[in-house]
Amino acid sequence: MEVLLAFLVFGVAATGFAIALDRTADLAATAQRKLKMTRLLESALAEAMSYPVLEEGTTSVAVEEMAEEGLEIATTIELLPEIENEDGQLLQEMYRIEVLATWFENAEQREQMAETWRYSRLYQP
Repeated sequence: MEVLLAFLVFGVAATGFAIALDRTADLAATAQRKLKMTRLLESALAEAMSYPVLEEGTTSVAVEEMAEEGLEIATTIELLPEIENEDGQLLQEMYRIEVLATWFENAEQREQMAETWRYSRLYQP
């Protein structure tokens, strides 16, 4: 009887450990995917920010690194209306840059976005 009870306790403990290990592996895989997506978005945003002259419009590219998920990154650049700074000066040529990643995961379409503003006169010679 004691041996059966010992096997029962061991079985419960082993099952709990296996479930915890499985959930930890799922969480690690999810964190890795999110980190990879964030890295790709930051890279696309940095690329758009590095253009010496910004032009309004949207460009879309498929990422070969994640072709199996159907990852596509769309970069939208739009001119914002004139904005006044703290000193009362008008800031012309202020652009909003948005990077939107779309992909399929678990038969669902997912999206993640990053955006920034850029004052283009700071980058002109």
